[in-house]
Amino acid sequence: QLQACGGGAVQAGGSLRLSCAASGHSFSRGTMSWFRQAPGKEREFVAADGRGTYYRDSVKGRFTISRDNAKSILSLQMNNLKPEDTAVYYCAADDRTISSNFYASQGHRYYYWGQGTQVTVSS
Repeated sequence: QLQACGGGAVQAGGSLRLSCAASGHSFSRGTMSWFRQAPGKEREFVAADGRGTYYRDSVKGRFTISRDNAKSILSLQMNNLKPEDTAVYYCAADDRTISSNFYASQGHRYYYWGQGTQVTVSS
């Protein structure tokens, strides 16, 4: 199971750190990622930690994904947040090691999904 937390409400330019704890299954050799879904929009890829780290263009330089395999925790440090980052953020994981941004961005490649955590950025 994946349990995400750390969402909240901040003003533009602020920071938040999301965490996703995995239990009952180790993903140390697989891929763990973050997706998000804004109201009225489709789910979109944010960042992944697989063979490397991968990001959607709009968050590069602002978001940093990291993983602590010993604690089975995936994190997403989000800095310089913008109103367009407002969404429900979901963590996802799969036992396979994904090795490209293209494949990492495809939600159907992930078998495990956590519940979402809301991030709201006001201008």
